[in-house]
Amino acid sequence: MRHTKRSTAALGVALLCAACASSPPGPPSGGATPRTVVDELLAADRGFSAVAARTDLLSGLSAMFAPDVAMAIPGGRFSTSAAEAVEALRANPDNAKSRAEWVPVRGGISADGQQGYTWGYMTVHKADGTTAPHKYLSYWVKRPEGWRVVAYRRRARPPGEVSLAPVAPSLPARVVAPSADAAAIERFRTSLDQTERAFSAESQVIGLGVAFARYGSADAVNMGGPNDAAFVVGSQAIGLAVSGGKPTEPSSLNWAPDRTIVATSGDLGVTIGIIRQNVPPAAPDAPVFPFFTVWQRADTTAPWLYVAE
Repeated sequence: MRHTKRSTAALGVALLCAACASSPPGPPSGGATPRTVVDELLAADRGFSAVAARTDLLSGLSAMFAPDVAMAIPGGRFSTSAAEAVEALRANPDNAKSRAEWVPVRGGISADGQQGYTWGYMTVHKADGTTAPHKYLSYWVKRPEGWRVVAYRRRARPPGEVSLAPVAPSLPARVVAPSADAAAIERFRTSLDQTERAFSAESQVIGLGVAFARYGSADAVNMGGPNDAAFVVGSQAIGLAVSGGKPTEPSSLNWAPDRTIVATSGDLGVTIGIIRQNVPPAAPDAPVFPFFTVWQRADTTAPWLYVAE
C-alpha cells in the first residue's frame, strides 16, 4: 500500500503512542531503582525503532525528537528545533523512501531519572533493496509525553561484525527526586561548561590524546573514524584514535559548548558545540565540526568525565 507523507507520519505517531504507552511520564515512582529507570529508557529506544521499521526513516527518526532537538545538519551546525532537523532530513530524498531500525547496546541515566543516553547500531533499508550500516548516539530528556531525544547523532559505518550484546548500563548509586533548586542546577551546568572548556584548553598543551585519556571514563565510547565498524571503547583507546597515534601532540583545534544541558541531580549532562581550527585559514568557508559529548560523574563532588561522544 502506498502512503502519502502525511499519512505515513500519522501512522508513525499512532504506532509510537501504542509502542511507548508503557513508559509513564513524570518523576520516578517511589519504588523506582536505577535499573528500572534505565530499562524504561532502553525500552523507549527500542519502541521507537520498532515504529521506525514500519514507516519511513524521516517519520521514524522525527517521532522521537524533542521540540528543541540538536542534530548535526549541513553547514557545520546543529539544528535548534525539530522542524529544522526534519527539514535537513527531508533534503535527502532517500530518507522518505528508506526505513531504519536500530538496537541500543548501552544506556545510562541521571540519578533524578529525568535524563539519559543510549548508543548502538542502526541499519538503513533503502528502496533499492540494499542496506547501509550506521552507529548512533542519543541524549534523552523525560518529558510529560515520555522520553524524547534532545541531542542526536548518527554516522555511516563500514560493513563489519559488531556486537549487539547489551553492555551493562551506566547507573547512579540510587534514584533521587528531581530538584527544583535553580541556583544549584545552574552551578551544575556551569561546572560542566567549564570542564568542556578546560578539556579543550588542556588538549592544546598536554596533547590531544593525553587530554582525551584524562577526561574520559574507562568505559567511555567514541564513534570512531570512517574505517571503524564499532565504537572505540575506553578513554586510552579513544585518545590514541583521535590523535592519530600521537597522544602528546598538542591539538590544532579548539572547542567550547554553545549549549549545556544538565540533570537536576548534577551527575549527568551533555555539551553541544562546534570544533574549530586554532588558526583560521584564509578561506571564509573553512570546515567546522559540530560535536556533542555526554558527561557523567559519581556525585556532585566528583569530577566530570565524558562517557560517550
